[in-house]
Amino acid sequence: MSSEIRILVLGCNGQVGSEIKYLQRQQPDHNEWIFWQRSDLDLTDTDAIETALTQCRPTVVINCAAYTAVDKAEQEPELADQINHLAVRALAQTCQALGACLIHISTDYVFSGTHCQPYRPQDATAPAGHYGLSKLRGEQTLRASGVNGVIVRTSWVYSTFGNNFVKTMLRLGAAKPALQVVADQIGSPTWARDLAQALMQLAIHPDLAQKTGEIYHYSNSGVCSWYDLAAHIFQAQNLDCQLSPIRTEEYPTPAKRPYYSVLDCRKIYEDFGVRPPYWHHSLVRALKDIQAQ
Repeated sequence: MSSEIRILVLGCNGQVGSEIKYLQRQQPDHNEWIFWQRSDLDLTDTDAIETALTQCRPTVVINCAAYTAVDKAEQEPELADQINHLAVRALAQTCQALGACLIHISTDYVFSGTHCQPYRPQDATAPAGHYGLSKLRGEQTLRASGVNGVIVRTSWVYSTFGNNFVKTMLRLGAAKPALQVVADQIGSPTWARDLAQALMQLAIHPDLAQKTGEIYHYSNSGVCSWYDLAAHIFQAQNLDCQLSPIRTEEYPTPAKRPYYSVLDCRKIYEDFGVRPPYWHHSLVRALKDIQAQ
């Protein structure tokens, strides 16, 4: 890719998009960065996607926009499909026509969550709910489009910005004397700032344009349960809240959660030199950042 590129970030007010915006302001480079939020581009209007991108003419599009309400997707499958599937198809087709690269974020929810070893990018998918199904359809339509670029699956994302498990635990741990947290769901917490840094690295990598919808995994390294994560948060912040582990069955939700969603991230290191930090190291940094706010 040329030395000066025009990078369009969609969903710039979400967790990952906000972290990209933060990093770009902290570490300005010679590239042109454009940040669009929902009011700049309505992803439920597929015609608007083609028009807006054709006018913008980006070199690379990083799609951080998504329908991420996992439980609500069970009641709103059409809306989830519109944003996570049909909008992605329009993005991919338009980028392909413009000769732009597309970096698209996907999820561990495309898997069944019944594995006992880290999921590789090529492993069979079997989403258990409408959210995962809509994201899988988005992946499939992107790959079918022939657009240059990559799909990056991630898991258990939290951020300094927006609402997420880490910030919820901080709030509840400070307000409640006791709390129960699920201990039989295993995964890898991912600080959105680390993921944002990886996506920015991919966006300017000379090999991005050689990929055609190839799938990569990115999460912080190491594994834990939601209970483990909460315990580390409470310990780090000296929160005097009694934490108890419970089984998934004791905390029912409309959408089924994967019991195991650890991702094998070796490929993104082998192809792009991206090495995810250990989850606990990133959590410590993130907690300091959240508290500084």
